[in-house]
Amino acid sequence: MKTSFSMLLHTLKVLLLFVSFTVLFYSGMVWLNQEFEGYHRYDEPKGTAIKVTTAEDPEEETWFSRLMLFYLNGE
Repeated sequence: MKTSFSMLLHTLKVLLLFVSFTVLFYSGMVWLNQEFEGYHRYDEPKGTAIKVTTAEDPEEETWFSRLMLFYLNGE
């Protein structure tokens, strides 16, 4: 009787720890989501930003060159 009660008590402790850490993790994820919800990653840069890439002429591109670019770079 005492060993089964002890096992039940230990099981309840583990369950309580699991539930409390799950709630803590979930609340942390919700907090991160709310923190970065208003963050606009694709806004125009401010200051002295320089464009790094140049756009190619889309009429010059063929479907084969796009396919080869996809195979080579995985884009």
